[in-house]
Amino acid sequence: MKAKELRGRDPQELQRELEQLQRELFELRFQWQAEEKPDSSRRRRLRQDIARYRTVLNEIARQGAGARAATGRP
Repeated sequence: MKAKELRGRDPQELQRELEQLQRELFELRFQWQAEEKPDSSRRRRLRQDIARYRTVLNEIARQGAGARAATGRP
């Protein structure tokens, strides 16, 4: 999924999906350690998706912090 598509979504939904992706990557790492050798391209895509989700969530957080600073609210 592209970052542009993620930006219009609810932050709580993004956080839930991020946690799901992280769990999936964790399980994939265990498969690698057990030498089951799952699809290596899936691991790369998961890492990229996780980075994409984190980037969008950080952008949303910065926008919220900027709005609070502009209004003088903590």
